Amino acid sequence: MKRTYLSLAAFSLAGCLAAGLAQAQTKWDLASAYPANNFHSENLMQFATDVEKATAGKLKITVHSNASLFKATEIKRAVQGGQAQAGEVIQASLQNEWQIYGADGLPFLADSYDESVKLQTAQRPLVEKKLADQGLVYLYAVAWPPQGIFTKKPIASAADLRGVKWRAYSPATARIADLVKAQPVTVQAAELSQALATGVVEATMTSGATGVDSKLYEHLKYYYDVQAWLPKNMVIVNRKAFDALDKATQTAVMTAAAAAETRGLAASKRVDTESKAKLKANGMQVLEPSAQLKTDLQKVGETMLTEWLEKSGADGQSLLANYKR
Repeated sequence: MKRTYLSLAAFSLAGCLAAGLAQAQTKWDLASAYPANNFHSENLMQFATDVEKATAGKLKITVHSNASLFKATEIKRAVQGGQAQAGEVIQASLQNEWQIYGADGLPFLADSYDESVKLQTAQRPLVEKKLADQGLVYLYAVAWPPQGIFTKKPIASAADLRGVKWRAYSPATARIADLVKAQPVTVQAAELSQALATGVVEATMTSGATGVDSKLYEHLKYYYDVQAWLPKNMVIVNRKAFDALDKATQTAVMTAAAAAETRGLAASKRVDTESKAKLKANGMQVLEPSAQLKTDLQKVGETMLTEWLEKSGADGQSLLANYKR
C-alpha cells in the first residue's frame, strides 16, 4: 500500500508541476522616475493590477517608482535595450532626439486640458510610428497638470528671472531659461528637493503636483499659475517583450492601457485642484501672473514655436495643421 500511495503522490506532484509550467508567469519590470504616491505612479500600479487580473496572473508587471531602477534620462534607452520591459518617460525630455516628442512642451501651444487632448490626437500617430521604428510599443500617455512657475522671490515680469538658477528637465525648459536670461540647471524630479535645499535651484517651471511631491513650499514661497503647457508622460514597452506575449495577453495589456489613459486624465484634473490647495495650506502664495509676465511669456512661446517648426520640418507642420483643425 505504501508504494501505491507514493506512486499516487509522485503522479500528483508531476501533474502539478506540469500545470505550473503550462501556466508559466511572464514578469515585466516597469521603470518610473516619480514618487510612489504621485498620481502617475498610482495609475501605473492600477494598470499593472488590471493586467495581472485580466490575464489571470499570466503577466505580472512590477512598477519601480522614484527612479529606483533607472534614472529618468535612462529609462527609454533601458526599455529599448531590454534592460527593463517597460517604462514611463516624459515625452518633452526627448525633444533633442526628435522634435515631435517635444510638441506638448511648447509654451502656450496647448494650455488647457481640452487643448492637450486635441494635441495628443495630432501627436500620437507620429509618436507611435517613431517608437515602432525604435523597437518600442506605445501604450498610453497622461498629461501632467498645467505648468506654473515656482520662485523664491516675487516676479512681475520676465526681467525678474534674469540670473535666477532655473531648474531645467527638458530642452524646452532649458530654452525658456535662455530666453528670459535665467541660468538653466538640469535637475530631474527625484533630485529636485536636494537641489533646492543646497541652493543649486532657485526657481522651476513645473506642475502643482510636482510642487507637492517635492515639497517645494519648504524652499520656495511663490507659485504663479501661468498654465504654460501640459507635458505628457508616455508608457512604452519593448517590442520583443510585447511580441512574445500571446494575442489574448497583448489585448489585455492594450485594454488596460486605454483604461489607464482615461483614468489618468481624470486624476490629473483632480490633482491640479488638490495640489494648489495643498500648496496654500503649506504657506505658499498661489498667484495669478501679472499682465506683463503673461505678455513676456507669450513672446517666449511664440519664439519657441517658430524655432520648433524650423527644426521639425514637414512632420511639425503636419502636426500643427492637424492640431488646429
